[in-house]
Amino acid sequence: MKPATILVVDDEPRLVRFVKANLESVGYKVLSAGDGATALGLAETGQPDLIILDIVMPDVDGYEVCRRIREFSDVPIVMLTAKGEEGDKVKGFDVGADDYVTKPFGAEELIARVKAVLRRSPYSDAPKPQPLFVCGDFTMDFLQHKVTVHGSEKNLSATEYKLLHYLVTNAGKVIVHEDLLGKVWGPEYREEVDYLRVYIHHLRQKIEDDPARPRYILSKPSIGYMFAKL
Repeated sequence: MKPATILVVDDEPRLVRFVKANLESVGYKVLSAGDGATALGLAETGQPDLIILDIVMPDVDGYEVCRRIREFSDVPIVMLTAKGEEGDKVKGFDVGADDYVTKPFGAEELIARVKAVLRRSPYSDAPKPQPLFVCGDFTMDFLQHKVTVHGSEKNLSATEYKLLHYLVTNAGKVIVHEDLLGKVWGPEYREEVDYLRVYIHHLRQKIEDDPARPRYILSKPSIGYMFAKL
């Protein structure tokens, strides 16, 4: 069996060396990054099976890195914190972390946690999700937060991007109105179908060649919407 690849992200070189040496000693392949931007790039190109991610970093903190990775990948993420406070754990889980290790930690504790997370995750055996979605002349780059049509970048609001992201990551599936509203705006908006129609209209104006005859965002009357798979 191919050894799992683990990405270690921390701005303390000494800690990275410690973690890397111990993980490699039990057979894992290890990638490392000292900042959030590098980590995001390696999460895309290195296709790790698990990420060990420090919260406190100088440029992009661990919470933001985790949140952005979750936009294109379900790779398990174990967060490192020196605080060990309940609020930090809750915030980490809210942005998509799978587990926590509190600093300082020993090699045995870390290895046991890594093995446990990998055991309960199907991710390492599953096809790696791609951070780039291409459909005809439409491209959505989840890592760069960019949407282009015919090579021209489209300016989307945060809500438009979130709605389009949910449709695209479920391309080929019909998503009912209530689920779209709940996922994008929250459970209190599940009945606001007219609200959803307005946003779909705006999205079509921006990404469709002929918004009246959409090619990408398709309506399923009285049910919901679907992003086409061409």
